[in-house]
Amino acid sequence: MTSAVQSDAPVLYGLVLAGGRSTRMGQDKAAMNWHGTEQRYHMAGVLSRFCSNVFISCRQEQVPDIAPGYQTIVDSIEGAGPLVGIMSAFQAHPQVAWLVVACDLPLVTEHTLQQLVSSRHTTGIATTFISPHDGLPEPLITIWEPAAYPLLQQHMASGYKCPRKALIFNKDNVKMLQVHDDNAIMNTNTPQDAEMAKSLLQSRITE
Repeated sequence: MTSAVQSDAPVLYGLVLAGGRSTRMGQDKAAMNWHGTEQRYHMAGVLSRFCSNVFISCRQEQVPDIAPGYQTIVDSIEGAGPLVGIMSAFQAHPQVAWLVVACDLPLVTEHTLQQLVSSRHTTGIATTFISPHDGLPEPLITIWEPAAYPLLQQHMASGYKCPRKALIFNKDNVKMLQVHDDNAIMNTNTPQDAEMAKSLLQSRITE
């Protein structure tokens, strides 16, 4: 596996996954304000420091709510989860690599993404983090290389909707990293998660 990004590596685009319905949170996670603006826009800004182009992945009905100046990629299949967001991005731009970050990761920092980008496995299918909770790959903060696209197509055609399983099934072509800060990739899916994230963000400010 490569330890540095090659000069002939595929161009890197950014994708903010913001098409979920946020049923457990009770409000749109993409629109939550953690850093002075809605999370989908905050994350798009962070991704723009690493990617030559950035898109917000969303459902068709969400497009009118996206602020001017932000590019969108609409889910090609309704209600099929984050895998469809990644697949829709590849359908739009199959020759690029995608740095994908879900909108429910408010503790992700520039340092977190730098770790992924600087360790990018350009000759494999993905570069990802190992979950500190279960030791499995975290597909929703991952660089997906163009070589992943046909594998994801096969994965979906076989009836799978979980992008994590695609990484597990193809682990020999995936570079998995230990995240520098376990909290950086903490999901916030419920109001209880949100309270914990607020506390952790506040502790960062006071450190």
